[in-house]
Amino acid sequence: MKSITIKGSKRESVGKVATKALRNAGRVPCVLYGGGEPLHFSAPELDFSKLVYTPNAHTVEIILGDDSKINAILQDIQFHPLTDKILHADFYQLFDDKEISMNIPVKLEGSAPGVIISGGVLSRNKRKLRVKALPANLPDFITIDISKLELGNKIYTESLQNDSYSILHPDNTVVCQVRTSRASIVEEEVSEELEGAEGAAEGAAEGTADGAEGAAKKDDAAQKDEASKKE
Repeated sequence: MKSITIKGSKRESVGKVATKALRNAGRVPCVLYGGGEPLHFSAPELDFSKLVYTPNAHTVEIILGDDSKINAILQDIQFHPLTDKILHADFYQLFDDKEISMNIPVKLEGSAPGVIISGGVLSRNKRKLRVKALPANLPDFITIDISKLELGNKIYTESLQNDSYSILHPDNTVVCQVRTSRASIVEEEVSEELEGAEGAAEGAAEGTADGAEGAAKKDDAAQKDEASKKE
């Protein structure tokens, strides 16, 4: 998995006044967990752009002032509700022999016949999947081939399990599917209504014709009977 570098500095004070001063200076207060005692540090907000404002997943290499390097992942981040300015970030330290859980983006490849040929709609139920693996086995993304996905077909997490990592979702979780489009459903309903209306019209027309034919036969029989009496 690709890594993003964040250059930080250890914090000597963690009070509200010091935290506000860091934010005013364009730095983000951060905490690193997982390595024993929590490590408090700060980093320039610009360093977070490639980590936060992207759909891709990355690990982080934190470089502190004493030239020490720590591998970690972003665990949580807080934004200002109005300005979207980053207020705080939590990281979790990685160890080569310890599995870690992380959200991995889903990448679709190919074209679904159910969409191209049958006019269906591709629905993406999960754009990211929670994965557990050793840091070295964390994938950049999970690739799904949809070139055989017909109308009504679904892809479940059960078919995506891998020896290198575990997907932390139930096996029956739907990741993507090809559904019948709403336009097709409307056209089908309209077609059925038209067929029903045409059938009713034909039935009414046949009933009218039968009634007219019956009346004509009655009139003809009455005329014959009257002629017979005169003879």
